Amino acid sequence: MSSDKMTQAINVLQRIADDNGVPRNIRRAASEAMKMLQGKTYSDAVKAANAISILEECGQDPNMPLFARTAIWQAISILEQVKD
Repeated sequence: MSSDKMTQAINVLQRIADDNGVPRNIRRAASEAMKMLQGKTYSDAVKAANAISILEECGQDPNMPLFARTAIWQAISILEQVKD
């Protein structure tokens, strides 16, 4: 169940990271969050919490396009459902 959620979140973040219309710092944060989710070190819940932390930090950026902000919120809401 949680691996499905992780995959969904990674797909959303991949779209943000690949979009050249999104500022570089936000693409970088999306890539960093994806790396965190794909890591092997921590449990799924810890990886999700760390990724949420990264995404919430960049979610306050006033330069973020509206569609990217919505996608970040979508990824966060998916990750909030991940439990061990």
